[in-house]
Formats: sequence, structure tokens, C-alpha cells
Amino acid sequence: MEFDTFYVGFLMRGPNWSPQESPELDQLQADHIAHKVRMAEAGYLIMNGPCADNGNLRGISVYKTGSLAEAKALADEDPMVKNGRLVTEFHPWMVPKKDSQ
Repeated sequence: MEFDTFYVGFLMRGPNWSPQESPELDQLQADHIAHKVRMAEAGYLIMNGPCADNGNLRGISVYKTGSLAEAKALADEDPMVKNGRLVTEFHPWMVPKKDSQ
């Protein structure tokens, strides 16, 4: 069986996370979503979404890139990560290729 490798990023609360809302946070969230949309449109982000239980795990992103380093570099450009509200933990994920099942 042959496998494709994807990179799963777990978006966790970062050192600057806070439950408080503000206009600045609203803009940061809009910038975060815009970044995710750009990654999807470029073909790097295969799946993405928030976790609904309000825990430390805030969301999950699945990247299809040439390497783990490339996935990390793309995730590090997320305004929420740059700001420190979120941090990303990555894991390579091997999935059977569709034509080898």
C-alpha cells in the first residue's frame, strides 16, 4: 500500500490567549480567517476548522505540502500565531493513496 503524507496542525491556546473580546481581536480573527482562506486557495490547506468545546485545542488544520518545515512555515504566518494567541503543534499523518486502496 502506498501513502500520501499530510501535516496535521493542532492550534492550541498560546501564551497571549485571552477570553476577552475587543475590536483589535475582531480584526485579528478576520486576518486569521483570511490567512486560512489564502492557504486553501493556494492548495496547501486541505481541511481546517475550529473545535467547538472551548478547550485548549482551538482548531485543527490539515496541510498538504512538500515537507513538515513548509507546513510549519505557512502556519507561522497566521496572524494569530504571530501574535501569540495560538501556537501550532504539528504531526505528519500518513493516509493511504486513493489508487492503492
